Amino acid sequence: MSELPIKDAATVIVIRKSGLDAPRVLLGQRGHGAVFMPGKFVFPGGAVDAADFDTPLHGAMSAVCQARLAREVDPALAHALPVATLRELREETGLVIEDVTGLSFVFRAITPPNRPRRFDARFFLADASLISSDMDDFSRAEDELSHLQWVTLEAARTFDMPSVTRIALREVEAVLRAPLPPAHVPFYDHRGAVGSIRSLV
Repeated sequence: MSELPIKDAATVIVIRKSGLDAPRVLLGQRGHGAVFMPGKFVFPGGAVDAADFDTPLHGAMSAVCQARLAREVDPALAHALPVATLRELREETGLVIEDVTGLSFVFRAITPPNRPRRFDARFFLADASLISSDMDDFSRAEDELSHLQWVTLEAARTFDMPSVTRIALREVEAVLRAPLPPAHVPFYDHRGAVGSIRSLV
């Protein structure tokens, strides 16, 4: 059987801290009938669309994050990834971040083999203060995610999540203890039968 193609994807980890006793992360549950990760709680995200390459990019990430993306992908994809990040957030949650200025590139992961779909996902961190809409109003969300909610990091660890989401959550906890952008970007490389984590400088 031929190996499935690995599609580029973007994921956003939104952290809410203001006025709370502990940071909270935005999670939603995929439908139980979904082909990919059915019933699992995940961060908003999805495959890069063709239109993302042509959509104007508003704002700019830090020079460090831009340089890291530039080393990993070609300029066209480096443009499309943050565009896709904010599009997926809007489509899956109804929440709006106007530009990419506050995004930080914090994690990369490739879906393991023998899955119905495979993605090369770049994870971006965003503070909830960047949201220009009501951050508790999910009424404009499309139907890909349900049970959208802000969850403490401790509670999130008890949710039914894919292994890669759990790994990303652990990495985010480390990032929150240090200034942004992080000193390095972990890469969960699962192109082979056995996954490994290495650092993207």
